[in-house]
Amino acid sequence: MSVVEVDDIHRRYRARAGVLWRQRQETEAVRGVSFRIEPGEMFGLLGPNGAGKTTIIKMLTTLLMPTSGSARVLGFDVVAHPTEVRKRVGYVFGGDRGLYDRLSALDNLRYFAELYGVPPREQRRRIGQLLELVDLRERQRERVEGFSRGMRQRLHIARGLLHDPPVLFLDEPSIGIDPVGARKLRTTVSALTTTGKTVLLTTHYMYEADEMCDRIAIIREGFIIAEGKPSELKSQVSEGHLLDVEVYGVPAGVVERIRNIAGVRSVTVEDREQAQVLLVRTEPAMEIAPAILDCLGGLTIGKVSARAPTLEDAYVELVGRA
Repeated sequence: MSVVEVDDIHRRYRARAGVLWRQRQETEAVRGVSFRIEPGEMFGLLGPNGAGKTTIIKMLTTLLMPTSGSARVLGFDVVAHPTEVRKRVGYVFGGDRGLYDRLSALDNLRYFAELYGVPPREQRRRIGQLLELVDLRERQRERVEGFSRGMRQRLHIARGLLHDPPVLFLDEPSIGIDPVGARKLRTTVSALTTTGKTVLLTTHYMYEADEMCDRIAIIREGFIIAEGKPSELKSQVSEGHLLDVEVYGVPAGVVERIRNIAGVRSVTVEDREQAQVLLVRTEPAMEIAPAILDCLGGLTIGKVSARAPTLEDAYVELVGRA
């Protein structure tokens, strides 16, 4: 049995429209989404802002009810058995909310352990294990107000695991965290599946999803537009190679001439700090860099590099195509 089963769920809500508060407009945030998450899997849900990721998580954690369709967590329907679902899931969201700044990390966890109904005899052992897991044992008696954002997020994860849920939902946990803190957070999250947890992760950082997730679904405007392993998503839309050419100024017509070279699949232009970068996607096993550089003759060229497609390349192409 899959741990999470989502079948054709929709979520519609009425938003205010116009000057009069009685005028309301119906918006559909999720439009017939279906997917499965298997035991011990790290499942990524990627998509632009407003695509419906957080709405899906809120329905799976019983904070919102689906307008139609069905969703089950460990066999329990989120509408018919919300209490049973809540006992078995943890929810961690990005940001600074949800902790008491004037309490220490230890006191925060003690307080939330009481709210979760963790038996007193188990609290000390459980809190100690979680502080070790999130690498905060040495800082446990310090007030949270002095914690960095990365430390706060690791404490959020400890809080979400206090009742030892088999399923954990992480909604952009690394948003706004510096690289060192983000790396520690990824190490913490990756360790969860080794303990048997099943995790659903949303993130805007493609390298993070590529590194951590077993499977990924990409959602746009309430629809899932692609699903599979990271390697499958990259090969699905990005067979071949990418040539990055840094150019200082791209005259009209140059891009079109490059597109007409045999073996070129697509050309896009990205504006960077003081230059533009041509992203040229080519067919596999074709050496066409010299022909591309001939088209750029007379221009000031910076760095030229060839690379295999990344998950970010696949994501951008899929979302743009949709």
